Amino acid sequence: MPHWTTANIPDQTGRTAVVTGANTGLGLETAKALAAKGAHVVLAVRNLEKGKDAVRQIELTSPGARVALQELDLTSLDSIHAAADALRANHPSIDLLINNAGVMFTPKSTTKDGFELQFGTNHLGHFALTGLLLDRLLAVPGSRVVTVSSIGHRFARGIRFDDLQWDLGYSRVGAYGQAKLANLMFIYELQRRLQSNRSSRAQPGTRTIAAAAHPGGSRTELTRNLPPLVGAVTKLAEPLFQSAAMGALPTLRAATDPGVLGGQYFGPDGLGEQRGYPKVVASSAASHDTAAQRRLWTVSEELTGVSYPSLQDITTA
Repeated sequence: MPHWTTANIPDQTGRTAVVTGANTGLGLETAKALAAKGAHVVLAVRNLEKGKDAVRQIELTSPGARVALQELDLTSLDSIHAAADALRANHPSIDLLINNAGVMFTPKSTTKDGFELQFGTNHLGHFALTGLLLDRLLAVPGSRVVTVSSIGHRFARGIRFDDLQWDLGYSRVGAYGQAKLANLMFIYELQRRLQSNRSSRAQPGTRTIAAAAHPGGSRTELTRNLPPLVGAVTKLAEPLFQSAAMGALPTLRAATDPGVLGGQYFGPDGLGEQRGYPKVVASSAASHDTAAQRRLWTVSEELTGVSYPSLQDITTA
């Protein structure tokens, strides 16, 4: 079977895609590919100057591309609300929401709202943004929410509900694993709710669906927070990593392949899912703990103050 590449992306003309963290790395490559296929791409970024550079790069590779910038700081609920308000004002409908932005292995620190930085940015920030934009997605047949997780979700055996913010001792790797596990659990629970939502009971292919992806071992700026020794080893191994363009393929497939099913998880097809072309991959047993998924959802609503009113009529069975 031929490998899936950007050549397989269907025409995206007339579609609006919001990509978080799109000023560099995986997000930029995702935005480039979608713009090249005709999508109106909104780069949701924290640093607007870097965002402007990304827009120029996209316009150079795809003259005439429709690209816009939206300021978004996922470490601030105020910023998330402001960004969502602006996106809602400018876009009556959104076809793709790609939750790509993230931080990795950061020293112990918190978001502006007091959440552990990796959990707050990677999970809670995207949970809040998705909830605030969900009705714009539900308005579009075949719309999708795609969240970028990581092989690193396997670092976590479960969600530390008794110490979500790592106040009782901090591990960079453990906190990252929890955040990326939370990304997957969020997508699985969101898909269950979308599937159960009475207003979404349409023919397959017309519903809003949620899917996930991971980039394998890719060369991006995420490694900038590695501890010195780990960073040195990683630098030596860097030639073995694949490019950000290859790392973006699982996300792009999850976002655009007409055959994608809700709740699927895509990653590279090579040894250890480190590199290669995108295929459906498995996630850890912990990520499929339905009770934990529901508990995480409830806790996330409480912490962010964002509920999902469009899904209030779901069944809970």
